Amino acid sequence: MFKSGRPSGTDTQAEAARLEEYLGPTVAASNLYLEGVEVRVAGSQRTVHVIVDLPEDQTGGVSLDMISEVSRTLSKALDDDPEDSGRPYELEVSSPGVGRPLTAPRHWRRNLGRMVKVRVRQGEDVTGRVLAVDDDAVTVRPDLPARKGMKPKPGEPVRIPFGNIRSGKVEIEFSHLDDELAAAGEPGGTVDLENEEA
Repeated sequence: MFKSGRPSGTDTQAEAARLEEYLGPTVAASNLYLEGVEVRVAGSQRTVHVIVDLPEDQTGGVSLDMISEVSRTLSKALDDDPEDSGRPYELEVSSPGVGRPLTAPRHWRRNLGRMVKVRVRQGEDVTGRVLAVDDDAVTVRPDLPARKGMKPKPGEPVRIPFGNIRSGKVEIEFSHLDDELAAAGEPGGTVDLENEEA
């Protein structure tokens, strides 16, 4: 719960963590995965931003219909929150989008078959297609450099332990842009619901 006066970053982080735990079952009941909750405060208004995704065993993206449906159930859950501070809120619900960093094994599993750029801690960075993901590593088939105007050739699969990955990101393939955006639930997929009650 927020203290009186302007909440600090620590307060909003604690509130976000509490809401993530509180709202998790509501999101799961909609057959979605709760990726995270962010809380922002401006004056007397707070914005609760909930990021949802499909379970990792499903392909495609979160549709606007799914976003709209889970927004309604999340709004009711927030209205019924027994630990709520009473501060008016605006609810934003969105999917992660195609540009989100790949930071957890489930993110890599959700992007099986896609082109990714992997920055590693030791060795050379790899750009290639995700072939497999296990508990400890991701296997990528890299694109080998080709002469200008030539299509890159696929190389031998490389297994990269998660501990050696500094960062990972999906690479947009312009020849498949419509498919990429549809699979990521783009554009935006954000629904705002406002609660004006004090």
